[in-house]
Amino acid sequence: MSVTMQGQSTAKAAQRHARAIHAWEKPLRSGIIYFLLIVIALLSIVPLWWMIATSLKTKPEVYLFPPTLWPREAIWSNYITAWTYPATRFTQWTLNTLFITVTVLVGTLLTSSLCAYGFARIRFPGRNFWFVATLASVMLPSQVTLIPLYIVFYRIGWLDTFLPLTVPVWFGGGAINIFLIRQFFLGIPVEIEDAARIDGANRLQIWWTIFLPLSLPALTTVAIFSFQGTWADFYGPLIYLSSADNYTLALGMSLFRSAYSEEMNYMMAISFLMTLPMILLFFFAQRYFISGVALGGVKG
Repeated sequence: MSVTMQGQSTAKAAQRHARAIHAWEKPLRSGIIYFLLIVIALLSIVPLWWMIATSLKTKPEVYLFPPTLWPREAIWSNYITAWTYPATRFTQWTLNTLFITVTVLVGTLLTSSLCAYGFARIRFPGRNFWFVATLASVMLPSQVTLIPLYIVFYRIGWLDTFLPLTVPVWFGGGAINIFLIRQFFLGIPVEIEDAARIDGANRLQIWWTIFLPLSLPALTTVAIFSFQGTWADFYGPLIYLSSADNYTLALGMSLFRSAYSEEMNYMMAISFLMTLPMILLFFFAQRYFISGVALGGVKG
């Protein structure tokens, strides 16, 4: 009997030891994960930090070696000097970029959500085929359609205007955006739509008053992608815009870099001002962005 009791006590001691080890494993694993995430976050912030620090330095300090991590004396007037630099029109270029971005953003949200509602809720012949064809268009490189589109816009007299950059998005809003919003629409209960029909609402009223308010996370995700892609777009404006008055910020930055390549502090100041709206947008809308990506992919 004493042997049995001794074995039981030994087993209990082993269990306590295992629980103690297990109690330490979870905090240790979490600590390692958080440490790695912090390191990755700091490495991701380094380019932004370097851009801000360089924008506040004097020109001689920019080219010092070894470089300084922070300016010896922060020159905040660099931002004003860079913005009003000779032969630049950053105010006009910002207004142009803002107009194009807002127009594209509104068109993308409206038309992509309309198409997504049609694919998610309206039954029509060939619905699955056309949805697959829409997704297949993503695999078509933009270089393939560049020359035909350029010829079309040239024939109708749209070159050197904002129309080639804004009008196409009002016809669908992009296959990826349609897919993301459709996946979210599929998660909305059909009973809500049936109740609206009983109350006399038509398709457009259901889309506008029910589906859009309930799909704020997905719409926010599409809005962030659309804003970032349009605000920093260089390829489209380079192809279709030729006069300096119609330049966007991306083209203006390229012009500034080619003309004043030695003014690194001013170039970094303009770069930070151009990046700031995207940083603020993601910072204030990241909750909706993350939930939109997570919830948009759970329905097939």
